[in-house]
Amino acid sequence: MAFDSAHPSPVPAGLPCWIEVSCVDETLSQQFYTGLFGWQYEVRRDPATPTGRYSIASLGGTPTSGLYQRGSHSPPGWTLHISVPHTASAAEWVEHLGGQVTLGPTAIPGRGNILHVLDACGAPVVFWEAPPDWAFATDQPNTFSGADLNTHDGVAADHFYSKLFTYSCHQIGDGDSVDYAEYLIDHAPVLYRYVMGAEYTRDTPPHWLVYFDVDPARGADATAGQALMLGGSVVVQPYDTPFGRVAILADPDGAVFAVIDHSRRLEDIGRAEVDDPYDD
Repeated sequence: MAFDSAHPSPVPAGLPCWIEVSCVDETLSQQFYTGLFGWQYEVRRDPATPTGRYSIASLGGTPTSGLYQRGSHSPPGWTLHISVPHTASAAEWVEHLGGQVTLGPTAIPGRGNILHVLDACGAPVVFWEAPPDWAFATDQPNTFSGADLNTHDGVAADHFYSKLFTYSCHQIGDGDSVDYAEYLIDHAPVLYRYVMGAEYTRDTPPHWLVYFDVDPARGADATAGQALMLGGSVVVQPYDTPFGRVAILADPDGAVFAVIDHSRRLEDIGRAEVDDPYDD
């Protein structure tokens, strides 16, 4: 599938290009992420948020994420943005492929156009037609590292995203006890999909889990401890995976995210990268 646009996005289609978190208390959430990751915030105008405000976090001058006050119809927690060349075309294909448009397309001053959707499995995701000056810090300590789509229906998820973005899908679990796949563009993995196993209840909603890199000098264990001291919580204690040592955390508002130290990897794939962020 290909999108047509007279003014294509500077970001190739299908790449994760932004993340944002909805919160109840903007000040409290900003203090948490500033303490944990060293981010600095700047408030912008945004007609798509309930308050008309949108705070952009940055690290070393490069944007890392967005934050806004949650409304009654806002998806809770962290939301992933994926690049599209044209949001209007994307909206048509979302409906055609069994998804649902929940907001937009909407033009954001100085930020391009956004489209909020539920994918074919019901997971919230945003498609973004980024502006020419797009910037997003990734793959360095305290910035975005990757994201897993946790779903109950891997077949429907794979069909939706592979048709929308022409991803190739490669199974990296055993496909039976662990159904964990990577979505690739030109043989390079860009996102991951996990079919939730017995560690999840059947009523756990489909969702994206966002990962942040942590400095190996600090590690996932110390980062989890710091999150506790800053008023957050440890949802899943640090554990080792073939991708690195992972801890699943929540901010003071309960928004779940993961941190990963890629310097500590298991040799063999024996489990998915994610554990249950809803298991008490």
